[in-house]
Amino acid sequence: MLCCSRCYNSGARVSEITSLKREQVAFGATTFLELHGKGRKERTIPLWPQTRDVLKRWFRELGEHKSEMAFPNARGRPLARHSVNYLIHKAVESAAPSCPSLLRRPITPHLIRHTTATHLLQAGIDIATIALWLGHEA
Repeated sequence: MLCCSRCYNSGARVSEITSLKREQVAFGATTFLELHGKGRKERTIPLWPQTRDVLKRWFRELGEHKSEMAFPNARGRPLARHSVNYLIHKAVESAAPSCPSLLRRPITPHLIRHTTATHLLQAGIDIATIALWLGHEA
């Protein structure tokens, strides 16, 4: 579930997260994801300190794994969209006892992306900035 829940603040498309390579995560004073989106659009998205810490722990856990992928499957290849949906489903099942409303609607990677945009808008972020953040034309 790390690939969706902890990259929530990136607003990334599922394809951007599943194809993310470790080298696209820049750790420093501020941590960034370098995303390659639709239409060969590239954008750099800052991550929260909490997300940075989780990613650092995840990369340490992966160690010198054979894969350059940030979120590899068991064979070191990129996760499939189906795998991400499965992980989200398992997380929803786990959270449902404390938040039963989760069971009333399908939770998808795209819904998580839209939730990111909604939260940014509610936080007072300009809609043009949100569009750029999500990789849309401003």
